[in-house]
Amino acid sequence: MNYDDIEILFAEDSMEDAMLTIRALNKSGFTNKLLHVKDGAEALDFIYCRGIYSERNPKAHPKLFLLDLKMPKMSGIQVLEKVKSDDNLKSIPVVILTSSQEDPDIDKCYSLGANSYIVKPVDSNNFFNSIKEIGMYWMILSQPAK
Repeated sequence: MNYDDIEILFAEDSMEDAMLTIRALNKSGFTNKLLHVKDGAEALDFIYCRGIYSERNPKAHPKLFLLDLKMPKMSGIQVLEKVKSDDNLKSIPVVILTSSQEDPDIDKCYSLGANSYIVKPVDSNNFFNSIKEIGMYWMILSQPAK
């Protein structure tokens, strides 16, 4: 895989949620190259070209970062804080995609610079529609920062 072509970085530790999300994007007609990582530490390895991603072009940033909050090794909040505090990365849209409806989590994410906070619907049809709309907005309609 050519990691420089990744358009969507997706950090999610639940394989079930990851497969549902990827399936929803595929069924919606999105052909954007997506990389699924299983925790926050691997997400930062990708972004900062470390470990297995060390050969990646450090200037080739994803167009969208889908980020779960509750992950092993490093939480989504820690990853969000790191990304949004880096001048080279802060323009990457970060969409929090999580099951947490806790007000402190929502407030913290927005205060750190999250672009959107989406609570994963329990119903699979609502989940599919939510993912389709996320993809439509962030990959087609929203204009990237220059």
